[in-house]
Amino acid sequence: MVTQHLLKDLPENADLRRADSLAREIFSDVANKWALLIIEALGERTLRFSELRNEVEGISHKMLTQNLRMLERNGLVDRTVYPTVPPRVEYTLTEPGRALRAAVDVICGWTHQHLGHIEQARERFDV
Repeated sequence: MVTQHLLKDLPENADLRRADSLAREIFSDVANKWALLIIEALGERTLRFSELRNEVEGISHKMLTQNLRMLERNGLVDRTVYPTVPPRVEYTLTEPGRALRAAVDVICGWTHQHLGHIEQARERFDV
Protein backbone atom coordinates (compact mmCIF):
# COMPACT_ATOMS: atom_id res chain seq x y z
CA MET A 1 0.00 0.00 0.00
CA VAL A 2 1.41 3.42 -0.99
CA THR A 3 0.40 5.14 2.26
CA GLN A 4 2.28 2.61 4.39
CA HIS A 5 5.36 3.04 2.19
CA LEU A 6 5.25 6.83 2.57
CA LEU A 7 4.82 6.57 6.34
CA LYS A 8 7.79 4.24 6.58
CA ASP A 9 10.02 6.81 4.85
CA LEU A 10 9.03 9.74 7.11
CA PRO A 11 11.57 11.16 9.52
CA GLU A 12 10.65 10.45 13.15
CA ASN A 13 9.65 14.07 13.84
CA ALA A 14 7.14 13.99 10.92
CA ASP A 15 5.37 10.75 11.88
CA LEU A 16 1.92 11.53 13.35
CA ARG A 17 1.77 8.02 14.82
CA ARG A 18 4.68 8.78 17.18
CA ALA A 19 3.66 10.42 20.47
CA ASP A 20 6.92 12.38 20.59
CA SER A 21 6.87 13.71 17.02
CA LEU A 22 6.82 17.39 16.15
CA ALA A 23 4.17 16.65 13.53
CA ARG A 24 1.79 15.31 16.18
CA GLU A 25 2.43 18.35 18.38
CA ILE A 26 1.66 20.71 15.50
CA PHE A 27 -1.40 18.68 14.51
CA SER A 28 -2.64 18.79 18.09
CA ASP A 29 -2.15 22.56 18.20
CA VAL A 30 -4.04 23.38 15.02
CA ALA A 31 -6.71 20.67 15.14
CA ASN A 32 -8.73 22.21 17.93
CA LYS A 33 -12.06 23.91 17.43
CA TRP A 34 -10.89 27.39 18.36
CA ALA A 35 -7.80 27.36 16.14
CA LEU A 36 -9.84 26.14 13.16
CA LEU A 37 -12.50 28.79 13.74
CA ILE A 38 -9.88 31.55 14.11
CA ILE A 39 -8.19 30.47 10.87
CA GLU A 40 -11.54 30.45 9.09
CA ALA A 41 -12.50 33.84 10.53
CA LEU A 42 -9.23 35.48 9.47
CA GLY A 43 -9.43 34.15 5.93
CA GLU A 44 -7.84 36.72 3.64
CA ARG A 45 -8.51 39.56 6.06
CA THR A 46 -6.55 41.38 8.72
CA LEU A 47 -8.52 41.70 11.95
CA ARG A 48 -8.04 43.28 15.33
CA PHE A 49 -8.43 41.20 18.48
CA SER A 50 -11.92 42.55 19.22
CA GLU A 51 -13.03 41.93 15.63
CA LEU A 52 -11.79 38.34 15.83
CA ARG A 53 -13.57 37.83 19.13
CA ASN A 54 -16.81 39.06 17.53
CA GLU A 55 -16.30 36.73 14.55
CA VAL A 56 -15.73 33.62 16.69
CA GLU A 57 -18.88 33.46 18.76
CA GLY A 58 -18.48 31.91 22.19
CA ILE A 59 -14.70 32.20 22.50
CA SER A 60 -13.41 33.73 25.71
CA HIS A 61 -10.76 36.42 25.84
CA LYS A 62 -8.36 33.90 27.41
CA MET A 63 -8.94 31.19 24.77
CA LEU A 64 -8.59 33.66 21.91
CA THR A 65 -5.33 34.95 23.37
CA GLN A 66 -3.94 31.44 23.92
CA ASN A 67 -4.86 30.26 20.44
CA LEU A 68 -3.54 33.38 18.71
CA ARG A 69 -0.24 32.98 20.55
CA MET A 70 -0.05 29.31 19.56
CA LEU A 71 -0.85 30.13 15.92
CA GLU A 72 1.76 32.89 15.94
CA ARG A 73 4.34 30.56 17.53
CA ASN A 74 3.71 28.00 14.79
CA GLY A 75 4.12 30.66 12.09
CA LEU A 76 0.51 30.54 10.93
CA VAL A 77 -0.53 34.02 12.08
CA ASP A 78 1.33 37.32 11.94
CA ARG A 79 0.73 39.76 14.79
CA THR A 80 1.37 43.44 14.13
CA VAL A 81 1.46 45.94 17.00
CA TYR A 82 1.06 49.63 16.22
CA PRO A 83 2.57 52.11 18.70
CA THR A 84 -0.62 53.98 19.53
CA VAL A 85 -2.40 54.63 22.80
CA PRO A 86 -4.01 52.23 23.38
CA PRO A 87 -1.88 49.86 21.28
CA ARG A 88 -3.56 48.59 18.12
CA VAL A 89 -2.86 44.93 17.37
CA GLU A 90 -3.82 43.22 14.13
CA TYR A 91 -3.69 39.59 13.06
CA THR A 92 -3.40 38.09 9.60
CA LEU A 93 -2.67 34.63 8.24
CA THR A 94 0.81 33.91 6.92
CA GLU A 95 1.34 31.95 3.71
CA PRO A 96 1.36 28.60 5.61
CA GLY A 97 -1.71 29.80 7.52
CA ARG A 98 -3.53 30.50 4.26
CA ALA A 99 -2.53 27.05 3.00
CA LEU A 100 -3.97 25.53 6.18
CA ARG A 101 -7.11 27.58 5.66
CA ALA A 102 -7.64 25.76 2.36
CA ALA A 103 -7.81 22.51 4.36
CA VAL A 104 -10.10 24.14 6.92
CA ASP A 105 -12.38 25.23 4.06
CA VAL A 106 -12.57 21.59 2.93
CA ILE A 107 -13.54 20.52 6.46
CA CYS A 108 -16.19 23.27 6.58
CA GLY A 109 -17.53 22.14 3.21
CA TRP A 110 -17.63 18.53 4.39
CA THR A 111 -19.53 19.63 7.50
CA HIS A 112 -22.12 21.52 5.45
CA GLN A 113 -22.46 18.65 2.96
CA HIS A 114 -23.02 15.99 5.61
CA LEU A 115 -24.80 18.02 8.28
CA GLY A 116 -28.21 16.46 7.60
CA HIS A 117 -26.82 12.92 7.66
CA ILE A 118 -24.96 13.54 10.92
CA GLU A 119 -28.01 15.14 12.50
CA GLN A 120 -30.15 12.12 11.57
CA ALA A 121 -27.52 9.71 12.87
CA ARG A 122 -27.36 11.54 16.17
CA GLU A 123 -31.15 11.44 16.50
CA ARG A 124 -31.18 7.67 15.84
CA PHE A 125 -28.33 7.10 18.29
CA ASP A 126 -29.88 9.21 21.05
CA VAL A 127 -33.21 7.32 20.93
